[in-house]
Amino acid sequence: MRSKASIKGHPLHPILIGFPVAFFTGAFLFDLLAYINNNNLWATARYLDIAGIIGGLIAAGPGFIDYLFTVPPNSSAKKRATIHALVNVAMLVTFGFAFFIRHKANDNLGIVVIIELVGVLLLGIAGWMGGTLVTRNQISIDIRYANAGKWKEARLEPMDGLVEAATADELKTDQMKLLHIKDKRIVLGRTEKGYVAFDDRCTHKGGSLAGGLMICGTVQCPWHGSQFDVNTGTCKAGPAKEAINTYAVTEKDGKVYVKI
Repeated sequence: MRSKASIKGHPLHPILIGFPVAFFTGAFLFDLLAYINNNNLWATARYLDIAGIIGGLIAAGPGFIDYLFTVPPNSSAKKRATIHALVNVAMLVTFGFAFFIRHKANDNLGIVVIIELVGVLLLGIAGWMGGTLVTRNQISIDIRYANAGKWKEARLEPMDGLVEAATADELKTDQMKLLHIKDKRIVLGRTEKGYVAFDDRCTHKGGSLAGGLMICGTVQCPWHGSQFDVNTGTCKAGPAKEAINTYAVTEKDGKVYVKI
């Protein structure tokens, strides 16, 4: 799923997270060295703590936007992203607490080192889950395949049960467009036989089918490879076992309409 917080297709959250990771890790290492060698390196760690907190808050902005608008709802990725966010919040609170008590712990820097060690462990867990969201759930990845065309997405309102979804020549064969219609996410696609519409949610783990591949009347989920017939919704290949919902599509006066 293409990131909603991006510049020319480049997602911002993965770019920004490197800064708090480096700053917080550096703060822990400098405090550890200060504790071992009994020197004043803790002063450097103090500034790294400040930089890490600021960097973490900045990185959280695009991450929260992707959480709301990029991660598919009612999916395993949404659950993973929720835990990822909560662990990151706990990590920021941990390092913030270490910074708060630092001036009171000069004579016992070991307390700060232990707190920051917990923060580094939380940082590692959050990073692991974030990597899984990108590499396994393909969050913030703008997928391309032959003749897929540019990513298309629209938020529409139905009128009398019909939604004007596209112009008749907007999509080429095997191209898709993600439609947000109130609380529904529907994929409009074009096959060799004409336009089709179906739910964006894979019935296995909730992956976005709009981010997958469609060819010869079959759409494949990008997460685990489940395949569905775009005309009938029938599951053609697992691990999914249930069919997806499909919607009637009509063309009139050069416009494509989806019946909700």
